[in-house]
Amino acid sequence: MNKFVIAFISVLFMTSTSFSQNNWREELKEQLPLLGHRNWILVVDAAYPLQSKPAIKTLVTGEDQLEVVKEVLDAVEKASHVFPEIYLDKELDYVPEGETAGIEAYRDNLYKLIQGRNTTKVLHEELIADIDGAAKLFNVLVLKTNLTIPYTSVFIRLDCGYWGAEQEEKLRELMK
Repeated sequence: MNKFVIAFISVLFMTSTSFSQNNWREELKEQLPLLGHRNWILVVDAAYPLQSKPAIKTLVTGEDQLEVVKEVLDAVEKASHVFPEIYLDKELDYVPEGETAGIEAYRDNLYKLIQGRNTTKVLHEELIADIDGAAKLFNVLVLKTNLTIPYTSVFIRLDCGYWGAEQEEKLRELMK
């Protein structure tokens, strides 16, 4: 009986993982209308940990990280209800090419891709803590890629697409 249960759970897990690899775009398309300000979408490297909070959903894309970042940013920017705020690991600028082949080309390509977008660099552990804290109240979608270069995760915090910080500040001032 125990062998049957273990085999059944293994099949379910493998099916779930392969479903994620084949259908992350569909999942993003379904989830994006549900997500709003304070939700997060992460496009992460292969070693990013599977976090245990129920509000954090991880999908394995099996794809190139920069391509996934581009598709996610395009989808978020087409959605009228949200706006992307990008956070990168501060450590990314300090990883040497001699230690990690391909990091310079990756950085160049990433910075071209996000050029002109609201981007902030924060220490990796602080970003992980921010995600953990956010997941206490809000959902987080993690899209895991096949990239094997450290500190390359792209953290996208969604903000309101039709009501900005300046508008909020004016409103709060009126309320005084």
